Amino acid sequence: MKFKPSVILFVAMLTWCNVAFSQKVTNSKNQKVNSKSFFKYSSPQWRKDNYIVNRDSAFANPYFAVQKLQGGNRRFVEGRSIYPRQDAALIKKLAEGQSPFAVIVGCSDSRVSAEILFDQGFGDLFVTRTAGQVMTDASYGTIEYADLILKTKLILVLGHTNCGAVKAAVEHPDNLPGHISPLIASIKHAADTAKAQPGNVLDNAIRLNVINQVKELRNLDPVLKKNYEEGKILIIGAVYDLQTGKVSYLPETLKNLPASKYGQKNITGS
Repeated sequence: MKFKPSVILFVAMLTWCNVAFSQKVTNSKNQKVNSKSFFKYSSPQWRKDNYIVNRDSAFANPYFAVQKLQGGNRRFVEGRSIYPRQDAALIKKLAEGQSPFAVIVGCSDSRVSAEILFDQGFGDLFVTRTAGQVMTDASYGTIEYADLILKTKLILVLGHTNCGAVKAAVEHPDNLPGHISPLIASIKHAADTAKAQPGNVLDNAIRLNVINQVKELRNLDPVLKKNYEEGKILIIGAVYDLQTGKVSYLPETLKNLPASKYGQKNITGS
């Protein structure tokens, strides 16, 4: 059956009108959602209740970045995650570039996902993960890239409770296959030191491993050591509790920090 040109034109116009109307409705809905989100994020009480720290502030100041991570983890522990920066428009925009406000040096353990436990979104965290946070040249280069190119000012070494790699170093099993043996050997110093301390050997070894890795990065020439000692970046350590979901910052890594131009007041919720 052949249709007259006028009929074909009418059908085409009707289809275009339907598409245009649907797009208008969708845009209208998106505008309402965006307006609602803007109102929520700009509400002083909501910001206070959810421990909000502006992302720009966190990127510009490593101490504010710590506060942003703390606020996100607090929401996560309380079961009130807001899942920020995960919309399609933001993902598309990030294709143009990134500016993460923190580097997370973490463990490959599947239970320790930094974006989830800190309640952050796309483009927020620059993460490198290996078993037991053990670092190699590839890890060093990754972290230096974040410092030099991305201008990220906070580096957080994040261990976790019941870490299998640290446990292996404590127990020191023989004849480990492949490249697992040298990996475990990197944690051996922390494990041996922990055995001479009072308390739980594994817990102590996990903390000492993080502390040692923080020192390792602070003394890493030629990039990180210089920038850390000049107060341009902050390198600290913490341990994530698998049972509670809480991240605890290690006091040993927060003492005697170099002089810095960055303010340290608490801006959470402001």
